[in-house]
Amino acid sequence: MNAPLAERIRPTTLESYLSQQHLVGPKGSLTSQLGTGMIPSMIFWGPPGTGKTTLANIIASESGRPFYTLSAVDSGVAAVREVIEKAKKSDTLFSTKNPILFIDEIHRFSKSQQDSLLGAVEKGWITLIGATTENPSFEVIPALLSRCQVYVLEPFSREDLEALLKRALNEDEILSQKNVTLKETEAIIRLSGGDARKLLNILELVVLSEKEGKIIITNELVMQKAQKNTVLYDKTGEQHYDIISAFIKSIRGSDPNAAVYWLARMIEGGEDIKFIARRMVILASEDIGMANPNALLLATSTFQAVNTIGYPEARIILSQCAIYLATSPKSNASYKAIGEAQHTVRQTGDLSVPLSIRNAPTKLMKQLGYGKEYEYAHNYEGNFVPHEFLPEEIKGTTFYKPGNNSKENTLKNYLKQLWKDKYDF
Repeated sequence: MNAPLAERIRPTTLESYLSQQHLVGPKGSLTSQLGTGMIPSMIFWGPPGTGKTTLANIIASESGRPFYTLSAVDSGVAAVREVIEKAKKSDTLFSTKNPILFIDEIHRFSKSQQDSLLGAVEKGWITLIGATTENPSFEVIPALLSRCQVYVLEPFSREDLEALLKRALNEDEILSQKNVTLKETEAIIRLSGGDARKLLNILELVVLSEKEGKIIITNELVMQKAQKNTVLYDKTGEQHYDIISAFIKSIRGSDPNAAVYWLARMIEGGEDIKFIARRMVILASEDIGMANPNALLLATSTFQAVNTIGYPEARIILSQCAIYLATSPKSNASYKAIGEAQHTVRQTGDLSVPLSIRNAPTKLMKQLGYGKEYEYAHNYEGNFVPHEFLPEEIKGTTFYKPGNNSKENTLKNYLKQLWKDKYDF
């Protein structure tokens, strides 16, 4: 049985690798490291189908190092330790070239699994190369992350994808035997979502589904062939982003029925629990905020609970949270407030902190007026006294503008009572 097209034409050298010139170009980081033979542990972070596994194979091949692979999906701590033991033994034969351990989807490794790698990385028994589609700052434990270089892989450009299509048609042992003309590429590139592996899968599907003779690849032909083979939910491709977008917009639009439907689509497709829960935590603050502060508490609890319980029961907790968020009053006032404040900071630079609210831990600072005339709120009736807390240049600027909902209308009246006409409440 033939290997998939993406595997058959997988590049084996840096020279034949398309894209990621910031890493593999003449002045690229990986190019220079391979040239010196000093290869650190590293993590490749990028969208699906951008060549993370291919780069790991090339590094192992061109450096002449033993190469071990694990997938975080089906490898436990025992499997990690077994590979490390093998690596330690092979390291005695390659004393100047410690083996490479490649871990695909390292973001799916638990803390204990990642902890099991630490000693081997620290002692140099292995050079770790991890691949992840998720932000390693959130998914890789700090101790391991600090010992790795993080390299960001960018989505393939249109030019890269077109070059890949032409390479496949010209160089693949099967497709090169066919009479194929690549007339239009818009549809196949759009359906791939920038994923090179998906692009090649679609190309192979279209070509092999046609009868013998001249094959002209057009947008119409691609849509006709590919749509019949579209899966319900592709958690690593374009639908991944379309469906999470539909889910978030349904909650923001206060439609619990649509929210639960799109949630079900993700659950049935095997979407990562943490991805769904994390997006609800963000939404709880961005789109609900002060209109219902409890939304953030519930979303945070949901994130913790589903990671403890896992599928299939986690679907119930996700559903409860999604319905709660969808039926909560909405406000993006907190989101807009920090955005406007950051814009002001960029425009005005480092404005001085008013002397009255500066810290004064030394006698000299007190003599210079630090903390002078500061009015301690708790010494006044109602635990409030009008004071100036903003820099002189922007005093009176209103960043937080309460939304029009029950909770924030109450806040607005409270703040108006305190600050009178100082701010635009």
